[in-house]
Amino acid sequence: MDLPLVAVVLAGGRGTRLYPASSPDRPKQHLSFGGDRSLLARTVDRAGFAEETYVLTRPAYADDVREHAPAAGVLTEPKPRDTGPALVYAAHRVREQIGDCVILSMPSDHYIAGDFATTARTAALVAAETEGLVTVGVEPTRSATGYGYIEPGETRDGYASVAQFVEKPDEATAQTYVEAGHYWNAGIFAWTPTALLDAARDSSLAPLVDALDDGDPERGFGVVESVSIDYAVLERTDDVFVVPASFEWDDLGSWDAVGRVLDSDSDGNTILGEGLTIDASDCVLASDGHVSVVGVDGLVVASYDGNTLVVPREQSQRVREVVAQLDEE
Repeated sequence: MDLPLVAVVLAGGRGTRLYPASSPDRPKQHLSFGGDRSLLARTVDRAGFAEETYVLTRPAYADDVREHAPAAGVLTEPKPRDTGPALVYAAHRVREQIGDCVILSMPSDHYIAGDFATTARTAALVAAETEGLVTVGVEPTRSATGYGYIEPGETRDGYASVAQFVEKPDEATAQTYVEAGHYWNAGIFAWTPTALLDAARDSSLAPLVDALDDGDPERGFGVVESVSIDYAVLERTDDVFVVPASFEWDDLGSWDAVGRVLDSDSDGNTILGEGLTIDASDCVLASDGHVSVVGVDGLVVASYDGNTLVVPREQSQRVREVVAQLDEE
């Protein structure tokens, strides 16, 4: 591939479903969750094969980002508006600073094990050769209802066209997707800046592209709604392709996911910090102090900064409801 590869790491989210470990002042990507370094630092390291790496974040997190990823450039989006505006903004800024290139977009809060670089390079090569938009698809290991799915179309040399994107399904529908050979949508993308911006001009994000061309990103972010890049652009264009992942993947978006990817004891309990379990199984304990549970199964107990959460592990996605109510108060 003749074009330079530029990694853009998305790190502007707060991580509400990992309350109370995450907070407005301590987003989840700045936490380590069992590792020696933060999720953000590990993601930037994972992108080390790229010629340039940028971290896209909100202004309030910029100084902390520089501490976690001192070698990366920092881009700050004017307002949090989900991945659609964020990635269009990043593409425009990268093209201004780098010129023609291929952007590899990757979230800062994922668990990835195995050969990430090979898949990422393949996605970048497909983006350069097709001048289309490329997503990475992960082969499902279970009928998960918390992820979007990708139905592959015509198979080509190491990739496939995308027949359709499908939203988060119920359990029965998810099982049919797994059996039909659909992929999980990992939220990892590759494209040239021009390819994404041209596609965005034919979407609800067109006013943002116009404002960026005029040098007024604040105006652009003020007139567009919060929307994912999938819904705004990828689901509405034909030139979209999927590259199968050659690595293990999970989205560290909930306490249940933390329990899936971190080490557990013989009873399936995962403990972050100090904790004790007696006659307990399949629990996730996380704290900046000490947590003990007795005679319970399938619970999340998380306690940080004097705030404590208790929720059935299977309902850990509902933690965002707690945060929403606390924010209202």
